[in-house]
Amino acid sequence: MTETSRSTISQGPPEPGSPAPVALPMPKAGTARRAPQINVSCCTPGSSCADDAAPAKAPAAPHGHEGHDHKAHADHEGHGGEHEGHDHGALPGWGRIGAALVAATGAELAHLLGPDTPIWHGAGMALAAAAILLAGLGVYKSGMRSLLRGQLGISALMAVAVTGAFAIGQWPEAAMVMALYALAERIEEGAAGRARNAIGSLLALSPEQADVQQPDGQWRSVPAAEVALGATVRVRPGGRVPLDGTVTTGRGAVDESSVTGESLAVDKAPGDRLYAGTLNAQAELLMQVTSAAGNTTLDRIIRSVEEAQASRAPTQRFVDRFAAIYTPAVFVLAVVVAVGAPLLLGWGWLDAIYRALVLLVIACPCALVISTPVTVVSGLAAAARRGILVKGGAWLEQARGIRAVAFDKTGTITAGRPVLVGQAQFGDDAATDVARALAGRSDHPVSKAIVAGLGQTEASLPEVEDFTALAGRGVQGRIGGSTWQLGNRRAMQERNLWTDAVEAAAAAHEAQGRSVTLLADPGAVRALFAVADTLRPQAVQAVNDLKALGIVPVMLTGDHAAAAQAAAQEAGIAEVQASLLPEHKLAAIAALQQKHGMTAMAGDGINDAPALAKADIGFAMGAAGTDVAMETADVVIMNDDLRRVAETVRLSRRTHTVLVQNITLALGIKAVFFGLALTGQATMWMAVFADMGASLLVVANGLRMLRPEQGSTPPAAQDNQA
Repeated sequence: MTETSRSTISQGPPEPGSPAPVALPMPKAGTARRAPQINVSCCTPGSSCADDAAPAKAPAAPHGHEGHDHKAHADHEGHGGEHEGHDHGALPGWGRIGAALVAATGAELAHLLGPDTPIWHGAGMALAAAAILLAGLGVYKSGMRSLLRGQLGISALMAVAVTGAFAIGQWPEAAMVMALYALAERIEEGAAGRARNAIGSLLALSPEQADVQQPDGQWRSVPAAEVALGATVRVRPGGRVPLDGTVTTGRGAVDESSVTGESLAVDKAPGDRLYAGTLNAQAELLMQVTSAAGNTTLDRIIRSVEEAQASRAPTQRFVDRFAAIYTPAVFVLAVVVAVGAPLLLGWGWLDAIYRALVLLVIACPCALVISTPVTVVSGLAAAARRGILVKGGAWLEQARGIRAVAFDKTGTITAGRPVLVGQAQFGDDAATDVARALAGRSDHPVSKAIVAGLGQTEASLPEVEDFTALAGRGVQGRIGGSTWQLGNRRAMQERNLWTDAVEAAAAAHEAQGRSVTLLADPGAVRALFAVADTLRPQAVQAVNDLKALGIVPVMLTGDHAAAAQAAAQEAGIAEVQASLLPEHKLAAIAALQQKHGMTAMAGDGINDAPALAKADIGFAMGAAGTDVAMETADVVIMNDDLRRVAETVRLSRRTHTVLVQNITLALGIKAVFFGLALTGQATMWMAVFADMGASLLVVANGLRMLRPEQGSTPPAAQDNQA
């Protein structure tokens, strides 16, 4: 299967010369939810695992990918050998494994304690054969298919080793090895399942039924998969939101931790977005459905993690290639030991064959191959739980190398909404009420910010007559027989109302990048209102976190220099480039890459999309961001918390550390037992314990990624500190 890049279903960067990418199709509205298919297989490409695994998923229908940016610098390849299991479909159930262990123990006792007679030998061999058939029949079938295809899968190695041991008279050991192999595989399957299902628990959050308003006004409970776009759905207090939508009636707090990673409830009012799977904590809410089942934000998160894991990270691709060479090489070594040692070194034939069989058991590459996917899946799931949607294992692993992060200003460093931050009056106590009255009649964002900033008043506002919008200047209206104007510097200068006192007051705010609006009657300016786009609450801490990691924060914005410098200074960013068009941001990203090395870009708007594509890794704001930005980016921050950028880097570095630990552990154990096997110090028992023990160790170590890092601050505590 080939993969796409740089979209909400992106799976990582393609390798140069690879086949044309094919995007996975989006489910149609009404598609029933399914369990996530997260693979934690230790099968190498081309191995026989597919024969014994769960049934393969149906191939995805072709889908165009025009507009997707495929980064030439990021190496990637298809994962044609991706499978769903590791011979687990061939493994027996717990009952058969238990019976096999009992039979193998009986064979051992017959060999050790029974008299040296044909009857006892026959009974022991029968018990050994029964144990092998009970525990390893499926392994034998898989191994034979593998050998007939000329492949050396794990099942083939075990089948050859156990058969050889039985043939040279080591039947008690052969029986116990097969029984222990089946037992260890079952234990490993359960452990790896934790990583496979780490994100799947989110699926259960969305209720299967939804209360939908009917044309006659009545409410009826219907399957969520059948709810149409635009339908009105009721969410009761304590209930979960069944689909994505917008609040139409009601106010209350909603727990969005399942989607955004935020542990603090978020207040919702008419017009606010609701996500499927979130918990309505307080009052009844009515919502209009904006995303049908199968295409909600929660569905996209699960699907993106599933697809991201399908794109193998660089370390995982290296391990797969290494294992594809390593396994045949060890098989050849075993043949050389079995045949060459007796001829060249004078070893006994049975001793040489036994050592060769021990080598085959040790050669099983499972611990090595499974060391990477279980870690990557755990890392992706841990990120998703924190509201960080990483679109591929490649991006998760590469984020550790980020040396600079370029931030857009409006909507990224700042909240993207103007707020009243300052005001002054020039001798008219009634100015505030007049400003409320005029601004309340306008839909301009600055006017709305003034109304919100001045707050509600118990007294009735004066009546506005002849209200008029003045293009490029402001608004005006008649109040109490006089014409009042709420406008900008240009409007006041045209009316000859601009004085030194007004200039001094306005200049102080404009120097900080604020937008100044003035209120005037026919004779003079009576009040000044300063509006600005304020920093996000977490911006300062986010910048400090990046600096602590040795990463240089930079601001790239299309806003004017004064506003950019003011916001950057407040956030703690020293390097600022302002008044940039989208093409200028592209050049700026290229310059940062040349200066610092790997550079990330964080933005939210359509104009940020080219820079997000140009950057080594793009971060998009998921709550306030545009669809174009989110599709272009490699990482989507679902709750717009900028601290998640540094957290992604920390998670990437932690993932890399665990990957190195797992690979070192797997290869180290193999190397020790290779030496023991060649010197005749290792038995088949020791070999199977070493192989399966190493597999369990790397799985357990990889699962540590699901736990919060020691010493890290939970989201709720961070928010309280911000």
